[in-house]
Amino acid sequence: MSDDALRPIIIKRKKVVGGGGHHGGAWKVAYADFVTAMMAFFMLMWLLNATTEKQRKGLADYFSPTIAVARVSGGGDGAFSGSSFQSEDSLAQNGTGGSSSAMSARGLTQLEDAQLAIESRSGDSVTKNRAKQHIATRLTDEGLVIEVFDLEGSPLFDPGTTTPMPVMQAVAEVLQEGFDLTPNAIAVAAHSQAFSPLLIENPSWSLTTGRAQVTRELLEGAGLSPERTARLTGHGQNKPVSDDPMSVRNNRLEIILLRSDLQ
Repeated sequence: MSDDALRPIIIKRKKVVGGGGHHGGAWKVAYADFVTAMMAFFMLMWLLNATTEKQRKGLADYFSPTIAVARVSGGGDGAFSGSSFQSEDSLAQNGTGGSSSAMSARGLTQLEDAQLAIESRSGDSVTKNRAKQHIATRLTDEGLVIEVFDLEGSPLFDPGTTTPMPVMQAVAEVLQEGFDLTPNAIAVAAHSQAFSPLLIENPSWSLTTGRAQVTRELLEGAGLSPERTARLTGHGQNKPVSDDPMSVRNNRLEIILLRSDLQ
C-alpha cells in the first residue's frame, strides 16, 4: 500500500464574509430618539413664543412638586424622611407621629383648595376675572405664595403713591375668597421698580412699606381677621423679577398663606 493511501484527507472550508451586509436595527432606535428630541425641542420653542408670561409660569408651576420638602431630612429622600404622608402607621413607628402627619396632609389640602379658589374663573364677575390677570400662585416650603403684580396700563396702586386702584380692591376680594378656606396666618411683602439714582431720596422704601400696610387694610376690609397677619415687609427695589429694574413688572406684592407648622 502506498504512502498516499495512508495519508489523512484534510478539508479546508473558507468562510466568506460579504461586504456591506446588514448591520442590525440599532440605528433605527437612535434615529427615533433623535426625531423625538427634535419634536420636543420645536414644541418648546413654539410654547415660548405662543404663551404669555403668566401662562408660562402656570406651566412651570404645574410641573413643579406640590408637596413641600423639609429643609432638614431625617435620612430619607422624600418630604417626610422617606415615608409617605399617607402612611400614618409607618410615621408613628419611626417616631415622626401619625397624627402630625395627618395634620400636615390636611394643611396641604387646605392650601391647595385656597389656591384653586383664587385661580378659578368659573362663574366670576368680569371685574374679578380682570383682577385675576394680576395674580400668580405657587406652593413652596413656606406655604402658598400669591404674587400680585402690575400690568402695563393697569397698575395696582396710583403710580408713585400708596393709593390703591380699583383693581387692587378687586384683588383683595379675590384673595379673601381663598383665605376663607383656611385659618392660616399670612405675610405680606411689597416690592417696587427701580427709581432714577439722580433722585435725592429713593422713594421705594416708603412706597413698599406703605403698600404692604394698605394691602393688609384692604384684606381686612374684605373680611380677613386682623389676628391672621403675621408680618408686613417692604423690600424697596432690591429684588427685581425683571431684567429691566425699572420695569413696572417689578411693582408687586407677595402675599404668603403660611404653612400652619411655620406660624
